[in-house]
Amino acid sequence: MALTYQACLQAANVVLASGNVPTIVGEAGIGKSALVADLAQQRQAKLFTTVVSLVEKGDLVIPVPPLTSDSFVQTAQYGSLADVQFGYSHTLVAMIRYAETHPHQEIIWFLDEFNRGTQAVQSELMNLVLQRQINTLILPEQVHLILAENPDATMAGFEHSHYGVTPGDAAIADRTTRLVLAADTTSWLKWATQVVDGAPRIAPLVTTYLAENPADLHVVADDEATVDDDLQPTPRAWERVSQALHELEQQQLFSQTAVVTAIMQGNLGMTVGTAFAGYVQEQRPGLTVKQVYRDDTAPAVFTTLAPAQQQQILQLCLADQADWPLTTGSHAQRFSELLAACPADGQFAIAQAMADVPDLFEQLAAVAATTPGVDRLYQQLTVIGQRGSQIEV
Repeated sequence: MALTYQACLQAANVVLASGNVPTIVGEAGIGKSALVADLAQQRQAKLFTTVVSLVEKGDLVIPVPPLTSDSFVQTAQYGSLADVQFGYSHTLVAMIRYAETHPHQEIIWFLDEFNRGTQAVQSELMNLVLQRQINTLILPEQVHLILAENPDATMAGFEHSHYGVTPGDAAIADRTTRLVLAADTTSWLKWATQVVDGAPRIAPLVTTYLAENPADLHVVADDEATVDDDLQPTPRAWERVSQALHELEQQQLFSQTAVVTAIMQGNLGMTVGTAFAGYVQEQRPGLTVKQVYRDDTAPAVFTTLAPAQQQQILQLCLADQADWPLTTGSHAQRFSELLAACPADGQFAIAQAMADVPDLFEQLAAVAATTPGVDRLYQQLTVIGQRGSQIEV
């Protein structure tokens, strides 16, 4: 039975509390590492992580002669170990030292990508899991282990899985508690919208899109997936997209449609990536109000945008008149220039929107005679209004 993020978090907590080892199984990028980090935080435990797929056979058991006495670590309660600066040995040294200086704090050792290690590596690690001892080194009682695996075709419910993993034998499966983590948009959105250091974990553009399109959080490729859809969205991919959106904002590149689309497709695949890129362009039209009035390249950028984006930008300008009033000549001049670049129906839509702004036309008329930019805009709106009336008739 697959569990939501919150349910899996609770189940893993129970397994640890009962003195056993949970194995969290889930698709790549679904949030297994984040779940373990949250679990460690809840339990106020120190977290150590080892990526099993990067380990070779013998990293645990092959002795490495110390070059000096300083290279061999003696512990007060748990034996000795050579401090080798790679693989498990250094992690174990750090873990033992932490246990000695924090004897009452729980420690979690997270063995990630467990079934991406070879059979020999898995066997060595399972001996550690079961015996809690390596040569003369004994794991402190405060150390708890958690495993994470990608699905393989031998697991129930994952018969069509295509991950390049090494299935564990029955003895390994029998000695841990398997918890299957499923993508759950509701739980993920709750996590993603939490405020950390004054900002949400994930960009609001992502969370609002997924609230409207929950099935796009995680799409599992099947045998019928096309070549164009060799990439699929995962929670981890959406986190990368959130980071990319922040950088696009910093570099003011939302107007570069090709760049935005390529980044989204490169993270989410063609289908979802294209859909989200379109959503971004709708929500972020490419120019801020400040850029409209202060950036000399704004008119050139404006002409490259879709009509809907152009209208949205001008609507934003209308909504921000407290800071950028159209009764200022330079503002009116730029607004008029952009309005002229819109299609006829877009011009009429903006003119109607301006008519709904209280006293705006009266204010423009009052200063038009003495302010050339405002005069141009006022005359332009008069022509647009007359043209629109003729069309309606």
